[in-house]
Amino acid sequence: MTSTQEPAQDNQQDWHQTTLRIPFKSAAHADIARRVILVDRELNAHLVERSIVVEGSNLVATYRTATVRLLRLATNGFIENLQLVIRTIHEFAPTAMESQTADERVTGAAIENGITV
Repeated sequence: MTSTQEPAQDNQQDWHQTTLRIPFKSAAHADIARRVILVDRELNAHLVERSIVVEGSNLVATYRTATVRLLRLATNGFIENLQLVIRTIHEFAPTAMESQTADERVTGAAIENGITV
């Protein structure tokens, strides 16, 4: 006789939760990471709830799952994706000063040279 344990989907008060806070150099970098990670949906969306927001320059990810195993798998997948995003940001994303728009750079240069824009 085998026993299978089905997660209680209706009783979400028994779900497991964790929150991860990841600091970035800027809010722009945190938002880049958030947008990239949100593209991928959870494989077990009916058993995993995910919230990813930016608070200041921190990326805050909260996971709620029906089982501890799913919580571990979901957060491991998130961390693997995050590592790739962080390496990519480090390699290709502009620094905070470089992220100014062309208009902001032109306006700043004009003001420095005494030109009214």
